[in-house]
Amino acid sequence: MRRRGRTVLAAALVAVGSLASAAAMAADSAVILMYHRFGETEYPSTNISLQQFEEHIAELKSGPYTVLPVPEIVAAVRDGKPLPDRTVGITIDDAYRSIYTEAWPRLKAAGLPFTIFVSTEAIDKHLEALMTWDQLRELNRQGVTIGGHTVSHLHMVEAGEERDRKELMESNARFTDELGRPPTLFAYPYGEATLATERAAREAGYVAAFGQHSGVMDKTSDMFFLPRFALNENFGGLARFKLVINALALPVREVTPADSIFSSKTPPILGFTVAEDIANLDRLTCFVSDEGRVPIERLGKFRIEVRPHRTLPEGRSRMNCTMPTDGGRWRWWGRLLYVPKP
Repeated sequence: MRRRGRTVLAAALVAVGSLASAAAMAADSAVILMYHRFGETEYPSTNISLQQFEEHIAELKSGPYTVLPVPEIVAAVRDGKPLPDRTVGITIDDAYRSIYTEAWPRLKAAGLPFTIFVSTEAIDKHLEALMTWDQLRELNRQGVTIGGHTVSHLHMVEAGEERDRKELMESNARFTDELGRPPTLFAYPYGEATLATERAAREAGYVAAFGQHSGVMDKTSDMFFLPRFALNENFGGLARFKLVINALALPVREVTPADSIFSSKTPPILGFTVAEDIANLDRLTCFVSDEGRVPIERLGKFRIEVRPHRTLPEGRSRMNCTMPTDGGRWRWWGRLLYVPKP
């Protein structure tokens, strides 16, 4: 009996250690969600139905999640401070009127903080489908974070650094005029960024910038190209929502190529090195837009090369690499792949 007791105790300690290890990994990471429209069913690719959104809120309120203001999450990850397991941040792009009429009342009632990324020119045009500066000021007074999204919602990768810098400067000036100060957070329109656009955002005074590639942000993430999980009618069902808000980071370094720009002439070779405390890399699977699952080659224990068979199409594509954990959660890392117009 004494021997059996020692065996049970040892197994329990191993289990506790495994749970502690998983919690430690989650303590420096967070899932950031991205929405656009609410209850605007004529735009299914950017809309979330009100029923879906209410299910999301109910899950966030009833489950083991901590929803924090995005600036607080960014500061914690940047400064190496711990975050609660299953930390979630909510972002919304483009300042559609349904944010004010549908999303905000629901989020306010639930006590959930969020960030809106705003292109200033569209607000200045007083378009019926969008919010007004008065409404944005009201939300800002209530604690909603307002972030930058350029002046004209341009394709920054194609526009060139001079135009990008001009838009960022003019956007910051409009925010200062209307809200009293420029924003500190930025989201790239269409989720498109390169090393050049990252540099422009950094030099414009932002402290962090977000794309639209899936993944979990953590201490290894590029603070000027942070991932977000996009949610819409087709990818906003409760099962997928639970999957992404429970996701864990896949910490990587030495990403190659470093830039997101690729040639259309040959299939790319995509590389990264996974953190050495990540086990079971044989479970890793990678997918590329328009091709699906793609071959993976292991170089040593932790170096990964992904080798799509096809050339990339013009414009933006994405790669997602995921792997299940013993605890039933998924590690998730993604990146943008962009082929410029000829």
